[in-house]
Formats: sequence, structure tokens, C-alpha cells
Amino acid sequence: QLQLVESGGGLEQPGRSLTLSCVASGFTLRMFGIGWFRQGPGKEREGVSCIASAGLSDTYIDSVKGRFTISRDDAKNTVYLQMNNLEPEDTGTYYCARRRATGVYNEHRFCASDPGMYDVWGQGTLVTVKA
Repeated sequence: QLQLVESGGGLEQPGRSLTLSCVASGFTLRMFGIGWFRQGPGKEREGVSCIASAGLSDTYIDSVKGRFTISRDDAKNTVYLQMNNLEPEDTGTYYCARRRATGVYNEHRFCASDPGMYDVWGQGTLVTVKA
């Protein structure tokens, strides 16, 4: 069974840090790009960060650049999102997702911003940032 399980969310004060984990099972994690998405209250789901296979590249939305760091440990089947200097605007449910294989050679190894380009999703972990 293809599965992604997120953990590490919680309630934190502005300026503090959280580290989210995304553990994969049922497939070979190192072959795929993995994205982190979030959905805040009353907002649409947005891509936060993504890391390509073998860490060849990573991407971030402008609002988290310099504060969030994505990394992966394929030996542990895990992708991380280190979130520093948290802001109230970071509040939301965070999801990790696997890049979809489309038939284009090796495309699934790389990142994409469109959530529709991801085919396996975790259940999400809630992050709340408030004083």
C-alpha cells in the first residue's frame, strides 16, 4: 500500500521552530520528488516546498524562503520540513505528497507546483502559530 504519513505539527509561538516529518512506505522514496503543501483556514491548498529525487533541486514559495528548509533521508524513507521563525500566516494543515509519474522520462523525480501533479498524499499534520 502506497502511503505517506506526516507528523511533527503542533501549537507554537511566533518566532519558534517546528520540524515536520513525512515517512513513506510501499514505494521507493528515493525515486520520487516530494512536495510539502499547506492549507490554511479559508484558504486554498498551496505548495510550500519540494525536493527532487537525490536532492538534485529544491524549491520554496517566497513567503518561506530563508525560514524553511526541506531535506530528505532516503535510507529512513523520510522527508523533512524544518520551519524556523514561524509566523501566524504559517498556520494550516501541512501535507506531503509524491510526484506523479506521467510517462515522461524521469519526470516523477523532479518538482512541480501544481498539486495535480502529485498522486499520493498524506493525511496532514496541523500547525498552529499564535502568541
